[in-house]
Amino acid sequence: MLAGAQRTVRDLVEHAAAARPDAVYALDTEGTRSISQALLAANCRRVSAWLGSLGCGPGDTVSLVMPNGLGTLQLLLGAMHGGRIVNPVNLLSSAEQMRYVIGHSDCSLVLATADWADTLRGVLSQIERPITLQIVSADELQCPDVPAAPGVPAPAAGDAALLMYTSGTTGVPKGVLLTHGNLVANAQAISAEHGLHAGDRVLAVLPLYHINAFTVTMLAPLAHGGSLAMPPKFSAARFWAQAHERACTWINVVPTMISYLLEGETPPRAQTQALRFCRSASAALPPEHLRAFEAKFGIGIIETMGLTETAAPSFSNPLDPAQRKLGAVGRASGCEARVVDASLAPLPDGGTGEIVIRGPNVMRGYYKNDAATKEAFTPDGWLRTGDLGHRDADGFFFVTGRIKELIIKGGENIAPRELDEVLLQHPAVLEAAVVGVPDKHYGQEILACIVLREGHDGAMAEAALRDFCTERLGRYKTPKVFRFVRELPRGPSGKVQRLKLLDLPA
Repeated sequence: MLAGAQRTVRDLVEHAAAARPDAVYALDTEGTRSISQALLAANCRRVSAWLGSLGCGPGDTVSLVMPNGLGTLQLLLGAMHGGRIVNPVNLLSSAEQMRYVIGHSDCSLVLATADWADTLRGVLSQIERPITLQIVSADELQCPDVPAAPGVPAPAAGDAALLMYTSGTTGVPKGVLLTHGNLVANAQAISAEHGLHAGDRVLAVLPLYHINAFTVTMLAPLAHGGSLAMPPKFSAARFWAQAHERACTWINVVPTMISYLLEGETPPRAQTQALRFCRSASAALPPEHLRAFEAKFGIGIIETMGLTETAAPSFSNPLDPAQRKLGAVGRASGCEARVVDASLAPLPDGGTGEIVIRGPNVMRGYYKNDAATKEAFTPDGWLRTGDLGHRDADGFFFVTGRIKELIIKGGENIAPRELDEVLLQHPAVLEAAVVGVPDKHYGQEILACIVLREGHDGAMAEAALRDFCTERLGRYKTPKVFRFVRELPRGPSGKVQRLKLLDLPA
């Protein structure tokens, strides 16, 4: 870890540049472009001055509609370095969702790549306030050199740095407002938790409009002096070669990516032997997939969990594989966590309830939504995650589902994840997720949505799956309806949006 007080994103950038100016911070995977720590700091100052010339000053919000790239990376860091609030817009959003996010964010400027220009002109025409649209490159920094405004104060730890909208399962997305202090605290916690150092490099395949990529692959390397290699997007076919060619020492993925990698070829050992660990985050990883990944690729997985509201990870399994617990999201990392009952009273170890979190990584609140902010916190300041689970005697947390997604059949609580994991053990199943559906007799019944592996037919698979579930779950927990689909609805983190399963065609 670098010496000195690092309380803001500007501090992270400037300390890294002072400590190892010639060291690489980021490089691409398809060409020869790279950014040193010193160049990053210089370009951050350049971006800040340029944004000022466009009328976007400290404290203002700038939205970015951009894919991954070294240009995107420097614009995000440069904006925060100069005290702006960045709002990375999910590229999977519809035009209407973009209109809501950009309109609600109060941004005065949108930075976007040329392929988004026509869509955004239509979006911005529906927003009453004036917003400047600036076309930029995702691959390289193209902003002009302009004089910096004199006397602009440096951002403080308590200043807002990131406005990121949650995808949610129902209703409009909420804008999570995170401070410099929130982001730096988690960047440092990630570095410490995983024992990362200046020689480490991560393959950064997750999109920067997702909190995991933003904190784990963009900011954490600044905290420990490491680096990142950034492909334009995730490619299962190129993944292992990219990691090898760019001398990566760790990888950061979500369970969906693990599923795709398991479907691919086993790479030569030379392409994986330098990788110290694989970090899985953002959604629960089925134990079957964890075991299969480690067996196929010979790389240990560290399972973690966090929320946009906690600047990504709040839980992590230990770096030492011998100390981890299969199926656990880990112990609290960089924060405090506990489990509470319906009255918000703490539960003893082993008791199932809602997981709550408190610490320096927890958001300031939801932007322009005081009611939602108040609802999100307990009276004594703990963030309510909405996740159901328990803690064991060793301090490991286990998540069994979401409160809103809990299936209540005939008065019995059924955790969807338990059923998901059983379905994933069947050789015909690639992906699976269950959800409760209304039933006149039981209140709710169970619907299972299944993505089959190639070569399997739904008509034949249903009977086999029903027998398989009955044997392992009993008749009561066996899904009443099996629905075979091409893909499961997911948010930007790769997490299944379980309530949207109800909208899939039969």
